[in-house]
Amino acid sequence: MTTTLFINARLIDPETGTDGPGWLLTGKGVIAARGVGEDRPQAEVVVDCGGQCLAPGIVDIGVKVCEPGERHKESYRSAGLAAAAGGVTTMATRPDTLPAIDTPEVLEFARRRANEAAPVNVLPMAALTKGRAGREMVEIGFLMDAGAVAFTDCDHVVSDTKVLSRALTYARSLGALVIGHVQDPGLSAGAAATSGKFASLRGLPAVSPMAERMGLDRDIALLEMTRARYHADQITTARALPALARAKANGLDITAGTSIHHLTLNELDVSDYRTFFKVKPPLRAEEDRQAVTEALREGLIDIISSMHTPQDEESKRLPFEAAASGAVALETLLPAALRLYHAEALDLPTLWRALSLGPARRLGLDCGRLAVGAPADLVLFDPGRPFILDRFALRSKSKNTPFDGARLQGRVSATYVAGSCVYEAG
Repeated sequence: MTTTLFINARLIDPETGTDGPGWLLTGKGVIAARGVGEDRPQAEVVVDCGGQCLAPGIVDIGVKVCEPGERHKESYRSAGLAAAAGGVTTMATRPDTLPAIDTPEVLEFARRRANEAAPVNVLPMAALTKGRAGREMVEIGFLMDAGAVAFTDCDHVVSDTKVLSRALTYARSLGALVIGHVQDPGLSAGAAATSGKFASLRGLPAVSPMAERMGLDRDIALLEMTRARYHADQITTARALPALARAKANGLDITAGTSIHHLTLNELDVSDYRTFFKVKPPLRAEEDRQAVTEALREGLIDIISSMHTPQDEESKRLPFEAAASGAVALETLLPAALRLYHAEALDLPTLWRALSLGPARRLGLDCGRLAVGAPADLVLFDPGRPFILDRFALRSKSKNTPFDGARLQGRVSATYVAGSCVYEAG
């Protein structure tokens, strides 16, 4: 395999927390050497980074690819191209497809399609219960043997605590990771906004932030009973943070994530019933957004994900209450995250700890680092390059992004998977 030397780079290393100039050598699919100064090795290909940032590729947990069942919304090919253009080198894909990925056969189909079509790494997750119906757990062991990296019913919360406790117990015995959507299903049913003055003025059905706290409290209690490995997919409210902190302090094997939309947008962005801003859980108050950002900076929240959820025009061009939830974000994840950097809320190593190192560690992967021997999954980007987003230029089949027409800063120049370039900006 070709050796590549990156020179004049600004190396962003989340593992050591450093941000500084240097060079990096890749070969045989891994990082072979790194250093600073002019004393550097020879290579077959030399890439002059021109002072741009070179960081580990993003590891995105919670990407929805609509195969099988809804290929018109997103395919593995289109999602893979969008991921590469967004600096995402590994996608952990959700099982909320039609049908749900709940058997080894369907999982094998997804793996085969992904390997054929996507230029980036794709790791499939499986459903926790059959049909994501919350009544009978799947064959966790067989699905792990088939390649499932985690188990989740996504936004279909398992309301039967006996079923969930049995699934967690079985997952614990196999060392499987369970991902939960922490919302009380009764309170959050039918909600389109977060309760408060804004939702009342807009006449939207709303849910209290306490629904998230209650959902998290229940799952933490079950973790104390089962000692399973657990990840909360989206923590979006200040009220859930103390419970999360206590669970970690008590030694539970729990991590938490949040979505890029809840980090960079708030409930006021819904404005005139703009359905591209309808996500699940709904956008929160500005005070919640700031609290979650601070929790991310402190390391209480471990992971930022895109929660990439393609929806076609027919699903979104409806009254706000009736419109489908979700937004595409594979290509907007990096520039949207850089809003936090430009606002001086987070530095780049901290940001990449949540975008790359944290999710890689949770999934047991060796990537997300710039250490010698780590996979050469890299993203080269210019953090200060401004642009106005045009949703029709996105590589995803669906174009439902809340950032359409937004002024953003930060463009991906190139993406590398195992040392091979899978995307290069024109």
